[in-house]
Amino acid sequence: MDLDQNKKNAIAFYKMAYEGNPTKAVKLYVGETYIQHNPLVADGPEAFINYFDRMHKAYPVKSIKFVRSIAQNDLVALHTHQIWPDNDEYVTMDFFRFNKEGKIVEHWDSIQQIPAKSLNNNNMY
Repeated sequence: MDLDQNKKNAIAFYKMAYEGNPTKAVKLYVGETYIQHNPLVADGPEAFINYFDRMHKAYPVKSIKFVRSIAQNDLVALHTHQIWPDNDEYVTMDFFRFNKEGKIVEHWDSIQQIPAKSLNNNNMY
């Protein structure tokens, strides 16, 4: 497995879907099966496309910054900082599993809204 290429592909996949082109993202980066662990999205490429199409229509103006990416074996982890309408800020951590052909076949994620106040001076990303 080419770990650096998997990291680049995970970022490109996520960015492309997030910015409103999930169909192209799936075509370029997803394998024949796509197992989803986010309880708001069904398994399969079509469910992923439908979810991101809905999100883009509902929230066309948003931004994402990829803070770090880590690859090990067949997994890539992405740590992001997202800003949504009304300056709602989120930190996400996404994990993607790649098959031997370098295609994404499984996804896990965790999202947390950044609170207005913190008990420490550290950022969440």
